[in-house]
Amino acid sequence: MSDNGCGFPAPGLHSFLFKPIATVGGFEFNKVMLLAIVTSLLVVTFFTLAFGKAKVVPGKLQMIGEAGYDFVRRGIVYETIGKKEGEKFVPFMVSLFFFIWIMNIWSVIPLAQFPVSSVIAYPMVLAVIVYVVWVSLTFKKHGFVGFFKNVTGYDKSLGPVLPLVMVIEFFSNLLVRPFTHAVRLFANMFAGHLMLVMFTVASWYLLNSWMVPAAGVSFVMAVVMIGFELFVQAVQAYVFVLLACTYVQGALAKHH
Repeated sequence: MSDNGCGFPAPGLHSFLFKPIATVGGFEFNKVMLLAIVTSLLVVTFFTLAFGKAKVVPGKLQMIGEAGYDFVRRGIVYETIGKKEGEKFVPFMVSLFFFIWIMNIWSVIPLAQFPVSSVIAYPMVLAVIVYVVWVSLTFKKHGFVGFFKNVTGYDKSLGPVLPLVMVIEFFSNLLVRPFTHAVRLFANMFAGHLMLVMFTVASWYLLNSWMVPAAGVSFVMAVVMIGFELFVQAVQAYVFVLLACTYVQGALAKHH
């Protein structure tokens, strides 16, 4: 019997907490950390196998790797940053896209069944990495004065409202930007996983009660949610990388 007295084990924050698999020197290693490490190994291994011995006539694995690489390069990086400036950022953005996508897709993989990105620490670290790249690029490209103008949206044509705009832009770019970049990914994965768990658990609970027809409806919704989650997982990886490219483009753009 659950705490609410109805017997239904409603999903909540406890669905995102895992007991440690092992503890070494006071450091707890859990399922989410394991999935994050496996994700890194999968991405590195896949692209190593796909391009380690690249051929003029590509094999199946190389063709899949080239299709994924080219999707990010042409569909995101070139479209946002431009071919000339963007080429040097392609490896970074490709790695970011596939790392996030695989982290997300664990949600619908049997036994794993958990999106790593639904733990705020992982999107936050990725957002901080993008933030550091953006800040360092802006300093390198424009110097201190140019950096200040970039992050404050300095534009003399704004007239009397310029000071207010500069304050808002300063806080928006330096404080709010990495937070919203991370939360957008985290919130979508968190909500999606919670809904998926709810319909899955509800199907099992109703199946063991007199409401068997309702269990069927809940099961269908669980299947629908899995399909929807597959779409959202890819979209969120795309959006995260698109925003990262937008920030890089802003760092490289000229400001007057």
